Amino acid sequence: MPLSGAQQQSQTQITAAAYRPLLFCSITTSSRSPGRRRGWLLMVLVLLWRSFCNNIQSSSSSVHAFRLLDVPRRRINSQSVFFCKRALSSVNNNNNPIIVAMTSQNNMQDSSSSSVMESSSASASKNRARKVGLESLEECGARLRRGELVAFPTETVYGLGANAMDEDACRKIFAAKERPLTDPLIVHVTSTKNAQSLWAAASAADEDDDNQELTTTEGQILQLLCDKFWPGPLTLVAKAGPKVPLLVMAGTGFVACRNPNHAIARAVIDASGIPIAAPSANKFGHVSPTTADHVWDDLQNEDVWIVDEATTTTTNTNGTSEPPSCNVGVESSVVKLEMIPGGKAVLTMLRQGAISVDQLETSLRENGFGSDTVEVFSKFKDVASDTESTVSPGQAIRHYSPNVPSFLISQECRSSPVAKLSQEELNVLQKSVIVDYGKQLLAWKDSAIAYRDLSETGLSSEAAQNVFETLRWAEQVQGAAVILFPHMHPLLNDALALAVNDRLTRAASGKVINSLEDSSS
Repeated sequence: MPLSGAQQQSQTQITAAAYRPLLFCSITTSSRSPGRRRGWLLMVLVLLWRSFCNNIQSSSSSVHAFRLLDVPRRRINSQSVFFCKRALSSVNNNNNPIIVAMTSQNNMQDSSSSSVMESSSASASKNRARKVGLESLEECGARLRRGELVAFPTETVYGLGANAMDEDACRKIFAAKERPLTDPLIVHVTSTKNAQSLWAAASAADEDDDNQELTTTEGQILQLLCDKFWPGPLTLVAKAGPKVPLLVMAGTGFVACRNPNHAIARAVIDASGIPIAAPSANKFGHVSPTTADHVWDDLQNEDVWIVDEATTTTTNTNGTSEPPSCNVGVESSVVKLEMIPGGKAVLTMLRQGAISVDQLETSLRENGFGSDTVEVFSKFKDVASDTESTVSPGQAIRHYSPNVPSFLISQECRSSPVAKLSQEELNVLQKSVIVDYGKQLLAWKDSAIAYRDLSETGLSSEAAQNVFETLRWAEQVQGAAVILFPHMHPLLNDALALAVNDRLTRAASGKVINSLEDSSS
């Protein structure tokens, strides 16, 4: 198994003896069908589970390794690693380092092309990412047309962009993020017309006729929502037209589109001249990025250009002042429009962002779409497993997560003054970082290792702007054993408060504790 120089110099020396137990699993397939791919992935997981349940428990080896042989080149490599590491971790009671290596059938003669991932190793010795300034936006557009990756700011978070119509380009997103293929991509456009070309309700329309009216209920609702909320932090999910790649939709038949309200994002998309698929520019499941440095921290070893205003060598000469990048601070609201038998429409909120259900419903009702025509629901509290395809990203219960165990503190728990905490609870608190909201955990501030409030006044817009930066700060505090958040019950009409609560809940994997001692159980 080939290792980088940094891995060879890591604290754990990887030797031939350290490869016990080692499971070699040879899987040969040239099929490109999703069914065959799922089939061999399932076989891998079954073999992993049976073999490692029997063998890992008794192993004294400090390293567990797993190799996939003969995986066709560029065929769901990151997906293989993701599931293999997840399966290995579930039976790795000793918390030993895990290595997952993949050797392609097409490049087994070239050891330098093998992909190696280690759960606790040093990063690669050479950075592949590159920060670029605003003077490079045209080059970024050309790079996207060539099928390469570009990370750019929006009003929500940084996105990792690729040509949405190029499946190979989109695969690079999944590989760079180590993202499961069950998580769909949001396609970014700069006009309603471009989005309509991707939706089935409007894709049959004459693309040269800008004034053509949509006559179906589905098409009219989409048009209204675009008119009212675009450009802005709203993603619309609808039945996809025939030209959208299955990979972008996670095979669901629905495509998500958004028109961002940020000058740099729009300039990048317009420079490319193509729809851009762009999830958040971070490793899958980690805290979302709101600065170029955040993107660099996660993706510096990936082949990606990162648009960074701080590296810009030119100045703004038009006399205008743009709002700061990622000024909303949390990802867009995601709503799905679906027609049901009888011609009625259902609009469902799948992920909470800055646009609320109330705003959507009010807009529909004021424009003649009554409850007999379209119903509006919220399901953003629902969660999905890692193997379940969804029509919206951000559905996993563990998402936006720091690299430190995190917990929500119940009202019962946080009502206890420090003087009444047990010694065991004090010991936990002294190793905790507190991420507060509206001073709910202020009484514990002096006993914690570090403390920061998202908004001392409880202002949801301020909290949303600060939440991801603060989570990344918290995971880097020296000596931190756990991160604690208040378990909130925000008002249903405060979209950003709901969004912040959703992000903190998923950052904590939904775990609410009634005692500080529960964080160590």
